Order: sequence, then C-alpha cells, then structure tokens
Amino acid sequence: MAGVFLPLLPTTPFLLVAAWAAAKSSPRLHRWLYSHPRFGPVLCAWRDEGAVPTRAKLLATITMLVSWIILWLLGSPVRVLIFLALMFSAVLLFLWSRPRPQRSHS
Repeated sequence: MAGVFLPLLPTTPFLLVAAWAAAKSSPRLHRWLYSHPRFGPVLCAWRDEGAVPTRAKLLATITMLVSWIILWLLGSPVRVLIFLALMFSAVLLFLWSRPRPQRSHS
C-alpha cells in the first residue's frame, strides 16, 4: 500500500518487507511469494546470498534517475532535489555494492 502513496520509491524494498512480514504472520503468503515465478528467485537470492540481479539494479537506477529528473523539471525546491540526490545516491551505492546471484534460485 505504501507504494501507492509513494510512487517515486522503487517497489523492491516493499517486496522485501512483505516477504519478511509474511514469514512472521502468514506461512501461506510466504510460500506464495517464494514460489512465485517472478518474485521467488529475487527473494531467494537476497535471502541466501544478499544478492541483487543486475536487471533489478539497472531498473532501480533508471527509476530513481527519471524520478529525480521529473521533480527537477516540475520545479521542485533545490533543497528537496539535493536531499533526494543524496538519498538516491546512498541507496544506489548500497544496491550496486551487492553481489549478483551466483546460482539459480528457482
């Protein structure tokens, strides 16, 4: 639900929180997420290796860059743009420091 109200944020953090919460509250949802053909391999790679696929890194980078450019074009205050640039940079630095998955997580 947070993604609906915070459209500039990538969905990956929300997916990771959902998977973590599902493991605590709903074994059925947890099984569904980890066996899902699209979400499962990414979640397993993160759980098992702390790894993020290159495609996810690229999509996150592009999404943040496009979001920042849109805000700049819309005339957002400079302090907001600086704050977001710093936040996005920190997130991307962390994201790109994560290894790629070494094995198939299917």
